[in-house]
Amino acid sequence: MILQFLKEPVILSSIVFTGLFVIHVLLHWNSYRMTQKQFWFYFAIQGTLIYLCAILMRDGYQAVLIGLLPVLIAQSLGFSFRIKRVVFVSLLSMVIFFDSALTVDDRHGLAVFLPLFFLMLIIIVAYGLLFFRQVQERLRIQSFLHELQEAHQRVEELTLSNERQRMARDLHDTLAQGVAGLIMQLEAADAHMTKGNGERAQSIIKQSMQQARRTLAEARRAIDDLRLKAAPEMDFKESLEDEVRHFKQATGIPAVLNVKLSRTLSRLIMEHSLQIVKEGLTNTARHAKASMVWVTLSDANHTLTIEMIDNGVGFHTAEIGKEAGHYGLLGIQERTRLMGGAGEVTSYPGRTTITITIPLGEGGQP
Repeated sequence: MILQFLKEPVILSSIVFTGLFVIHVLLHWNSYRMTQKQFWFYFAIQGTLIYLCAILMRDGYQAVLIGLLPVLIAQSLGFSFRIKRVVFVSLLSMVIFFDSALTVDDRHGLAVFLPLFFLMLIIIVAYGLLFFRQVQERLRIQSFLHELQEAHQRVEELTLSNERQRMARDLHDTLAQGVAGLIMQLEAADAHMTKGNGERAQSIIKQSMQQARRTLAEARRAIDDLRLKAAPEMDFKESLEDEVRHFKQATGIPAVLNVKLSRTLSRLIMEHSLQIVKEGLTNTARHAKASMVWVTLSDANHTLTIEMIDNGVGFHTAEIGKEAGHYGLLGIQERTRLMGGAGEVTSYPGRTTITITIPLGEGGQP
């Protein structure tokens, strides 16, 4: 309007121009309400308003076109980040620029301002592309952060679940098994006292005291969570022999241990395998009513195989883990899974077999 009034004041055209420009600004401020499907309708209205504003200000049309068309092109990026749309909108804007210049009959001005318009167009489009790429990257990063938070929450939930399972196994393998062993020894002592065999009963009570101390020590190690980190190196075969010996002393059931290991196993495998054997023997003592037990460990063909057999009454394998208070075999399955192994339980009257296979890598690692 200033450029126009410097040459020739046009009151009516200025009033109409002001009204059209206000409509243009209001549409621009509310452009975020438009969807992608409504973009071309929005572009047609804004393009028409810019064209009318340009021809109304015949001596200032250059400022209208150079000031408003590049902004309209940049807006097209906000609706859809597609290069084809931006190029097409830019070509339509060039047509509006040409038509406006020809309408006001300013061929000389067209030759002067067209390069300037083209240069500004390039700058606006380049800036718009850079800006919206940054916006998209920020949105992508925010999406990744949201996914990372969800993943972190799932990891925390899984960690909590695994920790609860680990605590349940440790409590079962220390307190529950220890107390079960004490009960069996005390029952044996009571039976001997009833028969008048006080010397044998006293011997069993002394063993029970040793078992109680050992159970207490194991419980403390489980509570402090130091067994895998700070416990002294264990002699695996000796530990297995101790477990079998305690089993025979506590139950009076003969047990045969056969260990055929040609390599040194990892601490993790030794800990879990020892607890698997211990749990298998405890289950046999409590439920099998067996008169003989065989325990075999071997590491042929890069696989650790643990096999426990008894000649007891057997049970229904489909009931494993379903009966409250009987989680021994379930704990064996969990420990086997943690070592990447597989387990199989077969049972019928006269024979129950638990077979665990654990693949071994270099150095006895699972």
